[in-house]
Amino acid sequence: MILTKKILVFFPLFLFFFGANAQENLAPLRLNRALENVKTQQSKSAQKVTALGLPFFEDFTNYSLYPDNTRWADSNVYINNTMGQSPISRGVATFDALNKYGRPYDTLDRYDLLYADSLTSRQFDLSTYTAQDSIYLSFFYQPQGNGFFPEVSDSFQLYFHQKQGGWALQWSVPGSEVLPFQQVMIPVTDSNYLYSGFEFRFVNKASINTNDDVWNLDYIRLDVNRNINDTAIRDIAFTTPPSNYLNDYTSMPYRQYLPNAAAETATNMTDSIWNHYSTNGTVNFGYNAVETTTSTTLGASRSTINFSPFSTNQISFPNFKTTVSPPSSTAKIVYNTTYFLSSGNPTEPKDNDTIVNEQIFDNYLAYDDGTAEKSYFLNLSPSLPGKIAIEYRLNAPDTLRGMAIYFGQQVPTAYSKIFSIGVYSALAGISGANADVQLFQQDELYPLYTDEVNHFTFYKFDSPVFLPKGVFYMGTIQPANSGSDSLYIGADVNRIGGNHVYYNVLNSWQGSLYSAALMMRPLLGGPISGTAVPDQVFSPVSWSLSPNPVTDILDIKSKYPVQEFIVSDMTGRKIARAECYNNRISTSSLSPGFYLIKIRQNGYWSGFQKFIKQ
Repeated sequence: MILTKKILVFFPLFLFFFGANAQENLAPLRLNRALENVKTQQSKSAQKVTALGLPFFEDFTNYSLYPDNTRWADSNVYINNTMGQSPISRGVATFDALNKYGRPYDTLDRYDLLYADSLTSRQFDLSTYTAQDSIYLSFFYQPQGNGFFPEVSDSFQLYFHQKQGGWALQWSVPGSEVLPFQQVMIPVTDSNYLYSGFEFRFVNKASINTNDDVWNLDYIRLDVNRNINDTAIRDIAFTTPPSNYLNDYTSMPYRQYLPNAAAETATNMTDSIWNHYSTNGTVNFGYNAVETTTSTTLGASRSTINFSPFSTNQISFPNFKTTVSPPSSTAKIVYNTTYFLSSGNPTEPKDNDTIVNEQIFDNYLAYDDGTAEKSYFLNLSPSLPGKIAIEYRLNAPDTLRGMAIYFGQQVPTAYSKIFSIGVYSALAGISGANADVQLFQQDELYPLYTDEVNHFTFYKFDSPVFLPKGVFYMGTIQPANSGSDSLYIGADVNRIGGNHVYYNVLNSWQGSLYSAALMMRPLLGGPISGTAVPDQVFSPVSWSLSPNPVTDILDIKSKYPVQEFIVSDMTGRKIARAECYNNRISTSSLSPGFYLIKIRQNGYWSGFQKFIKQ
């Protein structure tokens, strides 16, 4: 029998709002491209890890995308520094409706509820403990964070593994809109759990394909001699990554930085530190910075701050102004900065006392940090093109070679959505301009979802564009009446970049109402190589599928023979590509579910059609 338990939930004070707009929108990620082509880090040797002992503490402060396999038996959740809002310490485990490879869990019903991500501890040996040892498991959780909120029908759950076998539900909470991190205390005093081989498991129950159903987990502690009020831990920790070294951009070419380094450099770099304990604390903090190519020491800082109990303090590091001489005008320069703090207490966790940060200067301009938490798209007017333009600034003349774009995955796939890239020196109605002044347009482009250069797709221009010092604008153009509406662009909600974003849906430019940085980067300097894009010329020939749903053989109805076909899942991941005989395709190897198929006839590819495999 499971003993009745008291559960105490604590609510730190926090509030967050996210707006909405009829012409521009934010959507959840359908694919986590950080995980897409990363194999699980669970090694064979990790399966032989000896039983864990007490105390156990985990705050997910590491630089891996997966849980530490010496502490956790599976790798379904996403470890990151971007999805949590005001986390307890830097790093959270994110539960959503995407599997360990960042793809949606398979289901026939897009509104189906299923058990999605899970996080299972390694086994503990609790056989020497009794109820009098008063073991408690505590943790902090947060719905939504920087993703989309889980509906009330969704839930976040905790299970314990029983001595006689099977998992017993210990705690559950329904979905809700964004809340601050809340602490939960659960006793582990039942003899049914005090054995060698005890495990606990967190699970989220998610509705698939309606949104991300995001939950964040942080600061897990399992130890003896605790009680329902033992909510504090002797720990002073960084709660977030430090602010950016640069004022506005997250990255820029070094040759663009040097002419105006003082203005481009932030006055201070800031961070927050949380005292998790019930007594005052004194902390020494600082940084050491070095340039990695030349090994030049850039700067250092040391300071001290006194903390009140259970308080969060903003700390500020004076920025360094040192510059280096690059080996060439197009050379990549990296500032490596190690931030640290020390309370002098040898017993507190140490992993969350150090942060290593890189400031990259390379041949592109960026407002984003390279991670997408949501997707941005326009609701287009049927008869007018939809345009997005992002404002950039050059400190010296330069050569524009192309653009890198991070596309958000869509269901169904957006492979056939044609678009152009436009470059402007002025936008009508913006900064006093009377009309658009377009400098260049690259046409007939298609979104590509590959794991190329840092998950961005590189589009190389047919000819370089020479830009003077000053402001220019660059972005996408979605043609009218083309079926290219709602093209998803990655949105980095941790960075403020919306003040540079303009959109045009009703034939006039408007400033974005969202603060997120859109993940489109101008590529400057020397020649570039574009990401390989397959032939995307589409056939005007009509065709159909029969039967649909299909059990075995899928017939393609067309007056022309089908030469080749491609079958993809609903996120656009290619399942099969093969020649076609007699316009018939066997689906016997496919699992039940929804699929997309396109065909090639007379050398031309069609757009995608959907079919259901029973």
